[in-house]
Amino acid sequence: MSKMITAYCMKTKEKNVPMKDAVITKTSRGGYMAQGNDGKGNKMTTMLSEANALQAVKDGVAKKSW
Repeated sequence: MSKMITAYCMKTKEKNVPMKDAVITKTSRGGYMAQGNDGKGNKMTTMLSEANALQAVKDGVAKKSW
């Protein structure tokens, strides 16, 4: 996984936007989700695999909330 978590910004319709202030959460079905913003105030969310989510926390790119 790269150092940054990227996501699609629904508001600006841009792909692969770097996510700032990412927080990893677990869904009720056991999946992993990263929530953050694009630095301009637009909220973003993306789904991650368990390996990518734990690697992002380990690299210090995101915080975990569980």
